[in-house]
Amino acid sequence: MKRIIFLVGSIFILNISVSFADEGMWLLSMLGKNYEEMKQKGFKLTPEDIYSVNKGSIKDAIIGLGNEGRPFRHFCTGEIVSGQGLFLTNHHCGFSMIQTHSTVEHDYLQDGFWALSKDQELPNQGVTASILIRMEDVTNQVLALLNDNMSEKDRNNTIDSISKQIADKAMEGSFYTAYVADMFNSNQFFYLYMLSIKMFV
Repeated sequence: MKRIIFLVGSIFILNISVSFADEGMWLLSMLGKNYEEMKQKGFKLTPEDIYSVNKGSIKDAIIGLGNEGRPFRHFCTGEIVSGQGLFLTNHHCGFSMIQTHSTVEHDYLQDGFWALSKDQELPNQGVTASILIRMEDVTNQVLALLNDNMSEKDRNNTIDSISKQIADKAMEGSFYTAYVADMFNSNQFFYLYMLSIKMFV
C-alpha cells in the first residue's frame, strides 16, 4: 500500500513539474519556437506582431528605464501608450523620482500628481528610456574566444572585450546604441540594438 501511495505521489509531483516547465520569459527573437503551443492555449497574434525588425510590432511600445551613462542597466520597464511618448510603469519604478519631487506642501507619494499640460510635467534628470530595435544571437562569436583552461577572471575579461567589440561595430555610423547581454548563465549571448532617449530633454 505504501508503495502505491509513493508511486501516485511521485506521478503527481512529476505532472506538476511538467505542467509548469514551459512557463517563464521567452526571448523575443525566439517566440516562433513556441508559437504552435501558444496558439493551442488561445494566443491570437503572430510572433511578428510581437517582435519584428522590419515592421511595427509590440516590441516598439516597450521601453527599458535606465540611467544616463548606464542606459542598458534597466531598472524597470514601461509601455508607451501615446504617439507623444506617454508611457506607463509600475509605482515602485518611479518611487524615488516621485519622492524627489515631493515636498511637505506637495506630498506626491501620498496625494499623487497629474500634469494637465506638458509645461506642468516634472523632469527627471538622468533617466533614459530605451526601445529595442533588434536583437541578434552572437553566441558563436563570443564562445569562439573562450576555452576550458581559462580562469573565471580571464573568461569574464574576454567576454567583456569581445562584447564591447561587437557592440562598437554595431553602432558604427549610427545614432543607435548597442550592448551584448548574456543569457542562461553566460552560455548564450545576444546583442541588443536600441534607441535610447533622454527623458528630460
